[in-house]
Amino acid sequence: MTRQYDYGLEEAERIGAAIGEVLAAGDVVLLSGDLGAGKTTLARAMLKQRGLAGEAPSPTFAIVQPYAPPEVDLPIAHVDLYRIEAEDELIELGLDDYLYDGALLIEWPERLGGEGWPDALTLRISGQGDARVLTAEVSAAWEARWPLR
Repeated sequence: MTRQYDYGLEEAERIGAAIGEVLAAGDVVLLSGDLGAGKTTLARAMLKQRGLAGEAPSPTFAIVQPYAPPEVDLPIAHVDLYRIEAEDELIELGLDDYLYDGALLIEWPERLGGEGWPDALTLRISGQGDARVLTAEVSAAWEARWPLR
């Protein structure tokens, strides 16, 4: 199911928090959009909702920034694939390993190539400034708990 939401920057934290609230072990959230679209803002709001104090650094250079209890109440890996150039680099990241007891928040999922997770929640952000559009591809695994109505 595809859903669209118009929102401004002040609403981004509320949207991210609502999604973060229902995030569960095994979940994958794919965040797409141009540079500066607000992918990291949504991911940070999800992490904050799960208990992270302070601001989460962007994982652009680390590629994978893991968070674990007691820092958060659910293990979460925040992943930024912007610097990934070839699909074989993804194998080294071991992203599936995070899903045994935690969740993945993945920025720049286009770099995954043909790989992916069919039950992932895909969030695409377009627009800029206070005129953004969030397009959510809500998979069957997310339908019953989708928090934005």
